[in-house]
Amino acid sequence: MAETGRDIRLAARSGALAGLTVGRARGFAQANLFVMPAEAAGEFVGFCEANPQACPLLGVSAPGDPRIPALGEDLDVRTDLPAYLLHRPGAPPERATQLLDTWRGDSVAVAVGCWFGAEAALAEAGIRLRHVELGIQGPLLRTGVETVRVGRFGGPLVVSMRPFAVADVAQVIEITARLPRSHGAPVHVGDPSMLGIADPEAPDWGEALPPEPGELRVFWGCGLTALSALLGAGLPEFASHAPGAMLVTDLREP
Repeated sequence: MAETGRDIRLAARSGALAGLTVGRARGFAQANLFVMPAEAAGEFVGFCEANPQACPLLGVSAPGDPRIPALGEDLDVRTDLPAYLLHRPGAPPERATQLLDTWRGDSVAVAVGCWFGAEAALAEAGIRLRHVELGIQGPLLRTGVETVRVGRFGGPLVVSMRPFAVADVAQVIEITARLPRSHGAPVHVGDPSMLGIADPEAPDWGEALPPEPGELRVFWGCGLTALSALLGAGLPEFASHAPGAMLVTDLREP
C-alpha cells in the first residue's frame, strides 16, 4: 500500500524517522508547524489569513490541546514531526525530537501549508523534480517584497525556488494553481532580482539548486514567511518544525 500521512507521523513519533519529509507520502498535504503562546496566536492567525499565498492556513489547535483533528487521525503535534526547533531570543535555535517537555497549558499549534504537498501532482504529470532526485529541500530565500502586516507580525515574503525545464513551466503553473493548500500558483518565474533576491545561490534556508541548461527558476510563496514574521515579533519563545521536517497530514491534494 502507498505511504500515508499517518504512516509518516507514526514513524516520527516512534523515532524511526528523523530526516526530511520531502518526497514522502505523496498526495498528502504537508504543513509547516508553529507553536506559540495563546496570547499571540490570534494575531498570528490573522497574519496568515492576510497572506494566504505564502501562509495557507490548514489548522489551528485549541489552547493546550496538541491535536488538530481536522488534519489527521491520532495526530499529536508534540511528537509527530521528525524534528523541531525551539526559538528563544538571543540564542540559536535548539533542535529537538519532541515538544513534550516544552508544551504548556496555553500552547497553540498553527499548521501552514507546505509546497511538498504539490509534488505528487507534478510527479504524476511526469515533471522532473530535481530536488527530490537529490534528496534535498532546495533553496528558500527572503525577498524584498513586504507582506501584509497584522499587529506585531510582518516582514519580508519568503519564497521557495525549484528549477524546471522551460517546456514544463506552463504545465507546472497550471497544476500548482489548483493546489491552494500547497501555496497555489507561483509568485514569479525567471529573474530572481525581480523579487529583490541578490544571490539565489546563497539561500537563507535549505540548499542551493542552480538551474541546469534549459531550465527556469520558479518561485512560490513559502511558509517560512510565517517563521520570519515570528522571529521578528519579539515573542519570549516559540517552536517550529525543523527545516524540511514537516507535519504530514491526512488532507489530500487537491
